[in-house]
Amino acid sequence: MIDIRNLSKSYDGVKNAVDDLSLEIRDGEIFGFLGPNGAGKTTTLKLITGLLSPDSGSINVNGYDIEQEALEAKKHFAFVPDNPDTFTRLKAIEYLRFIADVYGIGKEEREARIEDLTHRFGIFDVLNQMVKTYSHGMKQKLILVGALLHDPDTWILDEPMTGLDPASSFQLKQLMREHADQGKTVLFSTHVLEVAEKVCDRLSIIDNGKLLFVGTIEELKARYAKDDSLESLFLKLVAQEEEAAPYVPDDMMESLL
Repeated sequence: MIDIRNLSKSYDGVKNAVDDLSLEIRDGEIFGFLGPNGAGKTTTLKLITGLLSPDSGSINVNGYDIEQEALEAKKHFAFVPDNPDTFTRLKAIEYLRFIADVYGIGKEEREARIEDLTHRFGIFDVLNQMVKTYSHGMKQKLILVGALLHDPDTWILDEPMTGLDPASSFQLKQLMREHADQGKTVLFSTHVLEVAEKVCDRLSIIDNGKLLFVGTIEELKARYAKDDSLESLFLKLVAQEEEAAPYVPDDMMESLL
């Protein structure tokens, strides 16, 4: 479970990239985090994972305050960033063994988890290759395997399907569903509205750092336009927010990303 209360973050002291955001992501659900580029999605995820410190507000992950109990909190979640940069001078198997050592995973468990996950993502046969030889998609698969290796209660995934082939995207969606069905938590950001519509139990829409909607697809359609697709509803919500929001110069927007 992730509990966010009155969270705000500014990079320049003028405009909030995340603006008084409160959100509860429950156990047993896949929760989608949607918004256009620059909306504040990645900033929010970095705040949740402790990569950034908030200006105000609180974040609780599985009973631990991310600011006050950072180490304990980080033992209980996996984070997949939006860029699959990793240790390129290691072999893939060396990278995964390093991650297993960090989380104290025993030999038998790590071998079983590595074999299962790398088979599912189709990289088992190339684990002895250097990471620097991997394509973007292969690095994304490796990052996913490393993040899920210690089987944490909460998954926090930033655009996790970017660069994945259809088979690997399917496997990830299956893993997400299996994880949530075990009473655990999946939070992921995405630009792929079709994926959100098919996979999410609930979702939120954020723009200009502000939360515009939280609920199910059915609740979104009932509130705004019963027969519209998620894409249409998303565009309507964002358009409404842009009409109400003040103009932000391009150079200031770049500082918010």
